[in-house]
Formats: sequence, C-alpha cells, structure tokens
Amino acid sequence: MIEMADLISADRVLVGLRAASKRQLLQELAEDAAAACGLDASTVLDALIQREKLGTTAVGDGIAIPHAKVPGLPKLVGFFARLARPIDFDALDDKPVDLIFLLLAPEGGSAEHLKALARIARILRDPAMCARLRHAPNADRAYAVLTGQPESHAA
Repeated sequence: MIEMADLISADRVLVGLRAASKRQLLQELAEDAAAACGLDASTVLDALIQREKLGTTAVGDGIAIPHAKVPGLPKLVGFFARLARPIDFDALDDKPVDLIFLLLAPEGGSAEHLKALARIARILRDPAMCARLRHAPNADRAYAVLTGQPESHAA
C-alpha cells in the first residue's frame, strides 16, 4: 500500500494558502511543485488545466484532488494545501473547497498513480481526518495528521 509519507514531505504541506479562484490556486500549486521538482511551472499548470477540462477534481465536502501526468517528472509527487478561505472549485455538491491534495505523476507512469489517488481519496473521505486537518494549527501538525504520526510529536 502507498503510504502518505511516500507522496508528501513536510515542506510540501501548505496551511493558510490564499487563492481567489480555482485558476489562481492551480497556478500557485504548479509553481510550488515545479520549484520542488525542477520542472517548468507552465508545463505543470497546463497539465493540471487539461485534466480539469475533463471534469472537476473536486470530490465534495470541501475537498479537491487535482492531479495530472507531467512530462519530465521522475516519480509521484504530492502537495497538500489548506486554504485560508474556501474557493469555488466547480464541485459536484456546489460546496467551496478548502482542502486540496495535489498529485503529480510521471507521464509514462504505471497504475501507481491510480493507487495513490485511491489512497488519498480514502484518507480524505474520513470526516474526522478532515476535521483534524482543518483545525491543525500549522503545516507540521497537518503533515503529522496526513502521515499518521502521533500529533503530540509534531511541532
């Protein structure tokens, strides 16, 4: 089973991110992901926008899991963001989104990204988990919640 700690690192958890729109959020995440992975931000953003054109990645209850295959990416990479204020993300339930898990996969990747998406969705489907993420006072605590570390050990 794919572990969350294999997908994200503490420096890829953003708490209090500000974005006024879905496009601005995707752009911000694309820039952060590109910087972390040594990729071109426009390549990442284009991949995310193309994926969103197929259908929204907002799964309901304030959660979105934008994902895309990106050329030049060597392995699965994840980012988690909690927004300072929820934004419209074209969710099927019409609820604004405040919890986002970005997953990027290598372009020619195997089904590994599907397993990762399923794992992320399973974790974020838990209302208690989402409540803990929404109340985490900082990125370190949110990372501890996501990875299942004892929260008392988080900064």
